[in-house]
Amino acid sequence: MRTATIVKTAGGAAVQRPRPRPHAERVLVCLSYCGGGTAPFRQWADALPDDVELALICYPGREARFGTRFARVWTELRDDVVRSVRGLTGRPYILFGHSMGSWVAFETAAELERLGVAPPEALVVSGGVAPHRRREAPRDDVPRSDDSADALVRWMRDLGQVSPAIAAEPELLDIAVDLLRADLAVAESYRFVEGSRVSVPLRVLYGTEDVAPFADVERHWRHLTRGPFQAVELPGGHFYTPDVWSRLPEWCTLPVPGAAAPTR
Repeated sequence: MRTATIVKTAGGAAVQRPRPRPHAERVLVCLSYCGGGTAPFRQWADALPDDVELALICYPGREARFGTRFARVWTELRDDVVRSVRGLTGRPYILFGHSMGSWVAFETAAELERLGVAPPEALVVSGGVAPHRRREAPRDDVPRSDDSADALVRWMRDLGQVSPAIAAEPELLDIAVDLLRADLAVAESYRFVEGSRVSVPLRVLYGTEDVAPFADVERHWRHLTRGPFQAVELPGGHFYTPDVWSRLPEWCTLPVPGAAAPTR
């Protein structure tokens, strides 16, 4: 259970820039996985070329927004992300999401197109089944928001989603469980709207040892864009290998084959 003494940055910024590059030509915008924050992506700032700025979207209820209440339903989270991304559309940008973040990224891109806001020059999704398949073919390995705290901790440990430092601190581990439970509840409220598509180039990244078969992941995602499409299988499981994870910015910034050169 959260305590007031931990709340230090209520109302913090939703957009984090580990290494500000205001004159960069493009922006890589990253959306995290279920129960995650911006920390796993911060190292990417050192891997990006000088003409790309890294912008990390902090979901409500964590890190700089610890004092902001969690999103309660999917549309609340999506709209929060859309508001954040709208402030980044003055330059060409790439939208990246991992796992649950892949659905958030897809829905954000689709919503921006519906609103007439400049969409990303490319959408890159990683480690996620196609959004319409989440309810059609639920995965037994994904926990539920009403699972016990012990079950959620075991799942995070098995997936490598909780560090030894956090696991050794009961209060921090409680916070991690609260965060995961809240995000699972939001993900469970997600309903794909039949016919939803994006028009931008779409690249799908997936681990060779992840649970869902890569061929199925590729087949179902390719129908969700009217633009160029590429699927890439990479070494490792849900979070790939550490080396592959560190080099994901390369897959984010490379043009999708068949895509037009970005306009500046």
